[in-house]
Formats: sequence, structure tokens, C-alpha cells
Amino acid sequence: MQSKAKTPDEYVMTLSDDRAEIISALRYEIKKNLPKGFEETMQYGMLSYVVPHKLYPAGYHCNPADALPFFSIASQKSHIAVYHMAMHGKLLDWFKQEWKKHSSKKLDMGKSCIRFKKAEDVPLKLMGGLAAKLTPQQWIEIYEKEKPKK
Repeated sequence: MQSKAKTPDEYVMTLSDDRAEIISALRYEIKKNLPKGFEETMQYGMLSYVVPHKLYPAGYHCNPADALPFFSIASQKSHIAVYHMAMHGKLLDWFKQEWKKHSSKKLDMGKSCIRFKKAEDVPLKLMGGLAAKLTPQQWIEIYEKEKPKK
């Protein structure tokens, strides 16, 4: 369910009260912990945190006009989604270990998407910790190594 909102504030204002509350709390936690250099924007219909073109002029390989995506949050029809583009290797191992400390729920996760059925299931401090794990430069280095070769 992609939003047509143009700004993060507009995105939050389009949500139901319960979803706006958890998305706002997630947004606060991410912004509080995200290393300097990332920018908050709307991308792919989601509230997103990206490496701006001024730090990575090449942009996202799928569409170089787009800034390099890093972390996104979205209110989907049946869940709240957190997308982390670098969720693999040591970071994934760390996250799975920390998950056990922050939640008694089974981890519902795809390749880069963590899904929460209920707002109260979102471990805000863990999401903030996850946001803090990589600087823009570290993410660029990982991305450069792993992006598809032309």
C-alpha cells in the first residue's frame, strides 16, 4: 500500500490514529539514533532514510535518480513494516540475538522487511539500535560491494 504523501509529516497525517502513533514513535526513535548524513524523505511511498546524492552521487542502481535507500517504515494494510537494506551477515546475526532480548514474539521477517501485526509488538529501542548500526559511509561501502554488476 504505497502512500502518495509528498513529505514525512504528510504521510503521518494520512494514517489512522493508532498507526500514526506507532509510526511517529518509530520515526522519533530512528531519527534520534540514525548517524549524521542520512536524510529523511518519502521514497517508494514510504517514510525513508536515505544516503543523499550529495554523499553518493551514483544513487540507487535500480533508478540512479533516487537516493540510496537505507531504512524505511510503512503502515501496510495488515502490518507495520520496517525495511533495512543492509540486513544480512553480521548485522542480521546481531539483530536476531537482540530480538530475543527485546521481544517474546516470533520474528516475522523477509529479506529486508520486518513485519509487526500490532503496534505494541514494535520494539522501539531495538529499532533505534538497528538504525544506529551503520554510518552512511559504511552503508555505501557495503552497497558498492554487493550491488549488481552491470
